[in-house]
Amino acid sequence: MVQQLREHFRDPQRLRPALEVASREVAAVLALFTVAVCAWVFLEIVDEVVEGETEGIDRRILLALRRGGGGHEPIGPRWLEMAAADVTALGSTTVLVLVVAFVAGLFSILGRRREALLVVLAAAGGATLSQGLKTIFDRERPEAALRAVEVMNPSFPSGHAMLSAVVFLTIGVLSAHFARQRHVKLYAVSAAVVTTLLVGLTRVYLGVHWPSDVVAGWSLGAAWALSCWLAAWAVDRPWRAWLRSPPHSG
Repeated sequence: MVQQLREHFRDPQRLRPALEVASREVAAVLALFTVAVCAWVFLEIVDEVVEGETEGIDRRILLALRRGGGGHEPIGPRWLEMAAADVTALGSTTVLVLVVAFVAGLFSILGRRREALLVVLAAAGGATLSQGLKTIFDRERPEAALRAVEVMNPSFPSGHAMLSAVVFLTIGVLSAHFARQRHVKLYAVSAAVVTTLLVGLTRVYLGVHWPSDVVAGWSLGAAWALSCWLAAWAVDRPWRAWLRSPPHSG
């Protein structure tokens, strides 16, 4: 291994590919750190929710977003409520299934079948995990009088927040991986993050989730999406592929 590294670094033309591989290693380390932080946040929220420590602040935030401190109508103009209902639909099962199907189809057409499979598996695994946790915790949603829209199934964690994080962050990270320009990479990831945040915020604004449900969904969804990306990255083995390529003979 040491001898292989020496042979590669003796050739200046090998430095650029080496730096590209190193940058991917740094990205993987950052992703692993983010997964650890998100998992820790989720577990902390779980502990507080189980002990009932979030009930006070959850309710205060939700009531602060209702007209007159109560009722089902959120604060702000009518158009804002309608816009929130439109945005929150981006995290619905129907919309996300369509997004996953279309993106996976596009990746397949472009010859990126492994990436297409990653999007499908990440979404399917995230949906299974979300539903399983809802069943385990079986947390009651905010009372019907506070909801601006009708919902069903348990509250914790927020499925919309979690699955939008899984789907949009996975797509954003993969799109950034394809892009060459750094500003394009930043745009792809930023768009995914903003969309995920907006979906979660609208769940609280519309009164269908407690804030702790949404934060837990965000953190677990991000951890799941990045874990799937790390698994794909590990299979890729960039350093081995680089070392297998013969040094430039000049």
